[in-house]
Amino acid sequence: MKTAVPIIVAGLLLMLLGIGQRTIWAPAETVTASVAQDVESAPVTVIEPGARGDASGPVEVTVEADGPFTFAVGRSSDVEAWVGEAAHLSVTGISEDALSSQYSDGEETVPDPSGSDLWISEEPGDGTLTYRWSEPVEGDWSILLAADGEAPAPTQVSVTRPNDQSTPFALPLIIGGALVVVLGIALLFIAPRSRGGRSGDAAEGTRSYARRHARTGSSQGSPSIAAPGSILVVTGLVGAGSLLGIAPGMATTTPSPSESATSTATSTASSTASPTASSTSSPTASSNPAAEGAPSAGSAASGPPVVLDSQLERILAAVASTVSDADAASDAKRLAARADGAALDLRTGAYAVRTKDEQAAAPAPVAAEPVRLSMIPTDTEWPRTIVALTQGDDNPVPQALLLVQESPRENYKLTSAVQMLPGSTFPSPAAPGASGPVPLDEAGALATAPQDAVASIADFLTTPGGAHAETFEKNSFAEAITEFQSSVVADPGNQAANITFTHKAQPDRTQALLTGDGGAMVFGYLTHTYSSIPKAEGDTIDLKGTVYQSLTGQDTSEKGIDVNYGEAVMMYVPPAGSDDRIRVIGAAQQLLSATLR
Repeated sequence: MKTAVPIIVAGLLLMLLGIGQRTIWAPAETVTASVAQDVESAPVTVIEPGARGDASGPVEVTVEADGPFTFAVGRSSDVEAWVGEAAHLSVTGISEDALSSQYSDGEETVPDPSGSDLWISEEPGDGTLTYRWSEPVEGDWSILLAADGEAPAPTQVSVTRPNDQSTPFALPLIIGGALVVVLGIALLFIAPRSRGGRSGDAAEGTRSYARRHARTGSSQGSPSIAAPGSILVVTGLVGAGSLLGIAPGMATTTPSPSESATSTATSTASSTASPTASSTSSPTASSNPAAEGAPSAGSAASGPPVVLDSQLERILAAVASTVSDADAASDAKRLAARADGAALDLRTGAYAVRTKDEQAAAPAPVAAEPVRLSMIPTDTEWPRTIVALTQGDDNPVPQALLLVQESPRENYKLTSAVQMLPGSTFPSPAAPGASGPVPLDEAGALATAPQDAVASIADFLTTPGGAHAETFEKNSFAEAITEFQSSVVADPGNQAANITFTHKAQPDRTQALLTGDGGAMVFGYLTHTYSSIPKAEGDTIDLKGTVYQSLTGQDTSEKGIDVNYGEAVMMYVPPAGSDDRIRVIGAAQQLLSATLR
């Protein structure tokens, strides 16, 4: 009785200690770390991946500022490229309650980062902003903070992340305490054995003494049943002791069968499992089928694509909106922010023609959605080139949009917009990680160099029966142009004029991207001049009733006229060793101007 009560009390105390670890002394759900108050400010603050610590899930980033600022999330390499040589404060790591930082000297001002195509997410802040920061795909992601590029960027930054709430000893304490309580209760029911002499024993030599001695003699030397019972209970207590984790060194000893199960339970409950416990979890991770096979987009092997789906949607929406506004106003200046190259040339010409001739055809609208196909590289260098195939309600056929970003601080611009030719097929995109830059002046793995392919189509359109008559598959674009040229020359009304058609490639407008079969998509731009010159003195070129009359303001011309077109082409160049011809799969032609000689 005297031993049982302390044992029960000890068991209850152990149970309360375990319950307390789960309740009163339970760790906080989150822990917050902040940047020191006296750090030096700069026009840009960068929160690097290290500020997340070892958090695998979302963390909360809180920024406090005296005024408006931009909060942008992007790939770490993109953020670093955008910052460039600018002075900046980098938040580099996290400890228990502090964020480490480092100041880098440099340029004292930067452009306003808001609206950059580099960011996968952007939030305007004013005063205090809290953002739930998660990684969209595998890779390193950073946060950029800036005011207007001239004022200091916010430096009051804190990161709140989930805390380790594991209590490895709570369950063993509760279970162990319960076992100890059970032991104490069991001891209460074990009656003590009296060790005193027997009263009323018969005297030796009497018949009563002889009968009693005969009954008890056979049990002399036999053990009492009380001691073995106590030994079994104590053995159970030793097992419970290993469960409590009181002696960590016992994990390295060879356990008895009863201890083996309790040791396993300890390792499972603990967040700091022993090497043995860690190794047993490895087969589960390695058996994941997704860990094997070829890399996919966004995997560590290939890297994330330079533009995610959400970015592409936002970029296309911005481009389509800008082009639509410019089309409505016939104002080429409005295109400057989002158009360049062939796309800018063709639309500028279209606006000029429509200003003088309202009946002239408008350029095909640019649609942001739906996106039927996209070609997005994973290479992180600049310039970056992507292709999106869209078809809006006003587009009778799909339209291929070529977008180029020249440098980190510039946005993507539409450099070519061509309509798919009837019956043509868009090649499959290249595999992730295999969509790097394509040399333009060298054939390499292609049947012909991209620049040579553009020069060849220009030569073919100028001289259909020339050296490149068999270079291209038949296509409606080339057929329409060559038939028009033949009909103009054969027209009896043009017999008094010398008519020529000249197509010239513009090498600085050529772009190329790899396709899934090792070929390449080549985008080129041609200038097309249609010249009509009187053959003899006194002959004239009649312009009445034509768009050329509207453009020149003259009814006739005694010296001749040059009509200028722009032609954007999209071609498929097969890989080296292929017997396939080059295919023209998309094109756009626009009248640009007419000039009297």
